[in-house]
Amino acid sequence: MATAAIVSPRSAPDSCRITWIGHSSFLLQIDGLNVLTDPVFGDRASPLSFVGPKRLVPPGIALDALPPIDIVLQSHDHYDHLCDATVRAIAIHSPTATWCCPLGVGPQLRARGVHQVVELDWHQSAAASDAQVHCIPARHFAGRTITGRNATLWCGWVLATAHHRIYFVGDTGDHPDFGNIAHDHGPFDAVLMPIGAYDPRWFMAPVHVNPEEAVAALAAIAAHQSVPPVMVGMHWGTFVLTDEPVDEPPTRTRAAWNGTEFPEQNLWIMQPGETRTLDR
Repeated sequence: MATAAIVSPRSAPDSCRITWIGHSSFLLQIDGLNVLTDPVFGDRASPLSFVGPKRLVPPGIALDALPPIDIVLQSHDHYDHLCDATVRAIAIHSPTATWCCPLGVGPQLRARGVHQVVELDWHQSAAASDAQVHCIPARHFAGRTITGRNATLWCGWVLATAHHRIYFVGDTGDHPDFGNIAHDHGPFDAVLMPIGAYDPRWFMAPVHVNPEEAVAALAAIAAHQSVPPVMVGMHWGTFVLTDEPVDEPPTRTRAAWNGTEFPEQNLWIMQPGETRTLDR
């Protein structure tokens, strides 16, 4: 665990600070905005409080220590990404926040007290606070019940502010469109990329990239930029969801990264609570 270096209530209007809360949850303090991605502060990725994947480390920021939130980027409705108690708490903490979600997830958020929802299909864009959000395709699935599988959509998000552009990949298996996404929505300063929950491959490959695929996806993105983006590893080390050792994703990601020509400092494997600042 690291001690988060967040700025409250807001960071400078031309800065970008990224703090890893855990799993796919980040606080982005970007150009004066406070943005959360897939906020999960609960102890279990489960509909039940006494069974299901239990959190291995506490959230890197306490929920009641969050600054006022302007935007929430919600990628889909799985329990390790949409936590009932977390949504309800943030809706009280920051009642004017705009929650951006894929099709079908809006009613779930409103039922938990969220007032402002932007619900988009793939390839659609909208204004949210002082930013633009773009709903990006991903290869995954959705659903919180056996009967509700794929009744809602899943996605990634591009967040474009006055001075920065962040690609939050969400959950995804490997697909051929990373380069097209960079061409259409880049260049990116940072890509928040999943690197965990990938074994066994016969089962997980369609929905979760492994570390080597994550680095290859970053390479496809970087091919459309004059300066490669920072890759921030996520979706590991918080919940045990699959068969690989919990500490394996960073090791394999660094090994794959070392096989590229990208600068070593452009790979961020963060501790929960760690804050890093993007240089413009």
